[in-house]
Amino acid sequence: MARGHFIITGTSKGIGEQLAGMLLDLGHQVIGIARGNSERLRGYSNYTHRSFDLSDIMGVDVLLKEIVHEVNIVDSEIFCLINNAAMLEPLKPIERCTAQEIQQHLQVSLAAPMVATSSFIRYTEYIDIRRKIINITSGSGTYPAPGMSAYCTAKAGINMFTQCVGAEQANQPRPVEIIAVDPGMVETQLQAAARGKDEEDFGMVKYFKQAYESGQVQPAEELGRYLLKIIENEYPAGELVHYTHAEL
Repeated sequence: MARGHFIITGTSKGIGEQLAGMLLDLGHQVIGIARGNSERLRGYSNYTHRSFDLSDIMGVDVLLKEIVHEVNIVDSEIFCLINNAAMLEPLKPIERCTAQEIQQHLQVSLAAPMVATSSFIRYTEYIDIRRKIINITSGSGTYPAPGMSAYCTAKAGINMFTQCVGAEQANQPRPVEIIAVDPGMVETQLQAAARGKDEEDFGMVKYFKQAYESGQVQPAEELGRYLLKIIENEYPAGELVHYTHAEL
């Protein structure tokens, strides 16, 4: 893979931590954005951690501006933003969700990736290398699920947002590649949290448990290998890419 710089949100655990580690092992520069630190990533000299709460929407723009201006792209061939961070909660019927829970969810899972994308495109206009944005989405953005109204709505928004920005970039002289990737079911703390919910509050618990017990939930390492290929490949602007085992 061409040498590059990668900004990844949600690197303290799960998919973000796994992908960051794989990119670091390949010698790339990674800037991770998360509230918490990752012990696994801390030891890499080519890793920079930015402790940040993505619910601070106004601060996202300031942070992206700082990161882009600090990056030394000499000898780099790709600059990539991966909007991976997302919330799972609240997992309950909408009438039990508070205004604060809904607001925080949409800020982290939808508004923050939108602002980060806007900032990345704007602040990298002068950079004459390949620029790419990968938004991590979910099948939940297409298939409605009871008790997951906030999560499904945010992911549906990510899908439409990606398509809209793809249409905008398609007409630019030096377009930013932007795609959304549906990774399928991955074994993360979010998956474990969904399986551990009270069935009275969250009726989808049975579905998550069955998927886990039947082996449908893939290890984060497997998804990481797939995402490395996604980074290298080129796709039509705004495309929604679905994970398949056959592509590994």
